Amino acid sequence: MLLSLNISADYAGKPGVLRDVSLEVGEGEIVGLVGRSGEGKSTIALSILGLLSFKGGSCRGRISFQGRDLLKLNNGEMRRVRGKEIALVPQSPLAALNPNLKLGSQLDEAWLAHARGTRDWGPLLESVSLPGDPCFLRQRPRDLSVGLAQRFLIAMAILHGPALLLADEPTSALDLITQAEILRLFTYLKQSTGVAMLYISHDLASVASLCHRVAILHHGQIVECASSAEIFRNPRHPYTQKLIAAIPRMPEPLAADISRLVSSTTGC
Repeated sequence: MLLSLNISADYAGKPGVLRDVSLEVGEGEIVGLVGRSGEGKSTIALSILGLLSFKGGSCRGRISFQGRDLLKLNNGEMRRVRGKEIALVPQSPLAALNPNLKLGSQLDEAWLAHARGTRDWGPLLESVSLPGDPCFLRQRPRDLSVGLAQRFLIAMAILHGPALLLADEPTSALDLITQAEILRLFTYLKQSTGVAMLYISHDLASVASLCHRVAILHHGQIVECASSAEIFRNPRHPYTQKLIAAIPRMPEPLAADISRLVSSTTGC
């Protein structure tokens, strides 16, 4: 198992944010972590990265990653893990990038954090459907759309070939078309690189389209964890049943019209 954890977490004045949360991610597997805002999804990601203390929180228990307990590593050891072996794709791409640095400089700095020498960024950027020419690398984050900024952050995340990606609400700031493009990109990356992913979201539709398994977080605990098919076809926990029932459903006449339109335009 690539990642296996059992943790509890607290914040100052807010105990029990996570209570004996158990979660596993296998090699090359995409696991969805679903729950409402404030349930503790990002707390799990910060705990895995060893960053929870910077948010005023504390974590106890065990986080086993490739045979090591990350909670027993010191700050220097965790810095060697973060970005190289475990990478983060955050929620707000434009806020995550340095507004004063050109894109090429940001890639250079991320590279030099764990490696030496220089790299040709063209192939990396092209792998996430971004232009790899020098003109693009001279741009700054303010020159990018939100969707392009998210693709650039994904490029930075896979820069060192990590074994695990933590994607924390990576499509929440995107329009529906761009969301679909990013989800296809994640699927491509999994197929082409074998990277595993913990996909954190409250968007059940994106989870259903991407993830092999789904864990449901409620009141600081995992209340259900099963294959995506099982979760969506036969949810067992009452909270999971409420989440599934809350998914907007397209009226049947409209769905039929769209289906006919798609068929007529594709010739299928």
